[in-house]
Amino acid sequence: MKLVVGLGNPGLKYKKTKHNIGFMSLDYYAKQNKLKFKKDNKFRGEWLKDGNLVLLKPHTFMNVSGESIKKMIDFYNIDIEDVLIVFDDLSLPFSKIRLREKGSAGGHNGIKSIINHLHTQEFKRVKVGIDSNPLIETKNYVLGKFTKNELNDLESTFSRVSNLITDFAKVDSFVTLMTKYN
Repeated sequence: MKLVVGLGNPGLKYKKTKHNIGFMSLDYYAKQNKLKFKKDNKFRGEWLKDGNLVLLKPHTFMNVSGESIKKMIDFYNIDIEDVLIVFDDLSLPFSKIRLREKGSAGGHNGIKSIINHLHTQEFKRVKVGIDSNPLIETKNYVLGKFTKNELNDLESTFSRVSNLITDFAKVDSFVTLMTKYN
């Protein structure tokens, strides 16, 4: 069993914000594959299962994402090496993706929560670049909405992440995926 988690914040207030790029990526995958998420209080989020693949959008809010992920991992007895987290990254250019096998939180509170709940930094990640703006406070920037032009530009990024999720479900070597997508 493999788990792909998209990080974000629940609710209309946060829909189409930069911090919700993980949710948006999983929504794109689900739409492309004609799948539907279901809400479940047990996992504190929305999830779907497709063969050996589970997708999760935690509804615990970004800063405590690890709670929901830990519940899903424990329920399905998923190995940490079979977990992939999709999230926004301020240090990457807009719409660029970068895969990593492990690392620190890098100031990202969602990743910090996951590290705290899983007791490891060794989980796979897909960072999706949202760029940054030094003139806007970080909190306001990441909670800001994408423009229509940015959303249009993200279509190809979401398509790449969707293909990556499909490959992640089938391929055992993450190094192979990093070579293909980085």
